[in-house]
Amino acid sequence: MDRRGFIESCTAGAACISASAALPAFGADAKPRLYDRALLVDERGDPVRASSLQPLTNYVFHYPFEATPVFLLDLAKPALPHSLSTRARDSYAWPGGVGRQRSIVAYSAICAHRLVYPTRDVSFISFRPTRAQRGVQDGLIHCCAEHSQYDPARGAQVMSGPAPQPLCAVLLTHDPKADTLTAYATLGGELFDEFFKKYEMKLSLDVGPKARNAVAAQTVVSELSKFCRNPIKC
Repeated sequence: MDRRGFIESCTAGAACISASAALPAFGADAKPRLYDRALLVDERGDPVRASSLQPLTNYVFHYPFEATPVFLLDLAKPALPHSLSTRARDSYAWPGGVGRQRSIVAYSAICAHRLVYPTRDVSFISFRPTRAQRGVQDGLIHCCAEHSQYDPARGAQVMSGPAPQPLCAVLLTHDPKADTLTAYATLGGELFDEFFKKYEMKLSLDVGPKARNAVAAQTVVSELSKFCRNPIKC
């Protein structure tokens, strides 16, 4: 090889190395994290029937801990499997919705940006059936803190705003005979440690010493409008 060819070869090799270094380095696929199974029940303790959920309505339950809220939604259309990744670049395959129409989904209601979450007093994050003021489309979960928006039909993929990753999915099973729903795992980027650290004082006042207790056996589902005194829409 002459001098010119050697230099061109080295230059091309360096360019390939630079290009490959710029590509995302995805880690091993994230796997579901299993927790105690919890049947979804109403305020009376009766099992929630999947067919009784009002489409495009915000519901809330707590899982996998007593103080960690979850959004439950019937999207009124099939939610198909979707490939996503966490802020740590761990890829994972969200399995899609459950129920007879595969339209029922559940996600941690803790925003992936500033950990905003629905409380009894106020909620700055919720599902919006119609476009919000700064919305990019209808049917998104919108956080008013800095306008992060997630698509619940695509595994809570980030559609706009500063959120670094999708909302953590809560996995459900549907019993077609009894028409009941059971939570059993999470999938995606959990933020529970950061959540408990940031809101330790508030959670101790609102929930008490059981805030970090694992939910077991059953968990109560409420409409957000009944759970929260002041749902904010921005």
